[in-house]
Amino acid sequence: MTCLVTGGAGFIGSHTVDALLRRGERVICVDNFTPYYDPERKRRNLAWAATQPGFVLVEADIRDGEALAAVFEHYRPRGVVHLAALPGPRPSIANPALYEQVNVGGTVQVLELARRYEVERFVLASTSSVYGRATRLPFEECDTTDRPLSPYAATKKAAEVLGYTFHSLYGTPMSVVRFFTVYGPRGRPDMTPYIFVDRMVCGQPIVLFQRGVKLYRDYTYVDDIVAGVLAALDRAQGYEIFNLGNSSPVELQRFVALLEQITGIRAVIEDQPLPPTEPPITYASTEKAARMLGFRAGTRVEEGLARFWEWYRQEVLPDHRARA
Repeated sequence: MTCLVTGGAGFIGSHTVDALLRRGERVICVDNFTPYYDPERKRRNLAWAATQPGFVLVEADIRDGEALAAVFEHYRPRGVVHLAALPGPRPSIANPALYEQVNVGGTVQVLELARRYEVERFVLASTSSVYGRATRLPFEECDTTDRPLSPYAATKKAAEVLGYTFHSLYGTPMSVVRFFTVYGPRGRPDMTPYIFVDRMVCGQPIVLFQRGVKLYRDYTYVDDIVAGVLAALDRAQGYEIFNLGNSSPVELQRFVALLEQITGIRAVIEDQPLPPTEPPITYASTEKAARMLGFRAGTRVEEGLARFWEWYRQEVLPDHRARA
């Protein structure tokens, strides 16, 4: 099957591209290499994929309907994994219009072309941020998600709704996957594990809201997430939403202690109040994903952080030393 992966040079995207190639799919990766972080790092994410005969890289923006239409016309993908988006609740506050243009407008472009070219399977990436300050634990897919805490979360909720609309009108099988705090090798430099390790290595303080006490995140290792994405791609019927999480929230204070243990570096803590964009807990119920996709996140956070640290030592530390 020919699969189109938008945002395929990014963190989750590049791992998804690799997994699809390893199981024999032809993969068309679309990425605009936005400088949200170093584009060269994204190119390194694709180093292995670029050596594979089934891989094609197209540098294009999902907002560019003409460029995107040319991709669909030439390659005729049968499956789409739509991961491209501007990420991050807090950054979205500064520029909500841009988040709407990319995460909503860009998604409409991808959905419309998938409809026009009769794509057989569509996976739409969403986020645990749509749950806002949900109080019922764990979060279930049927919970109310109409009170987002940031423009980012609001745009991802809008994309989910648009996905349903296109499925309802045109019958495209649609799987929405809500990611819960993904971490691992190739992690973005604006994400908590990377920020914490980077600042610890550099001897700089890390910000812990409420000193990390009673603040929990459902950290989910990237390989587990990708397994869920592929299982969702293989499901070729209806419209469904699936939580992809570890179902084992970690208190941030313990998370930092694990990083100290793994790296051998003592963290310097800077305490700040919890921003209004941040819920006190994320906690995925994955019963539906287990039942319908066979999904199970089996990577313990201790194991996943050790793998992340090994990647960081190989890929990021040399850059620090070169600048020193």
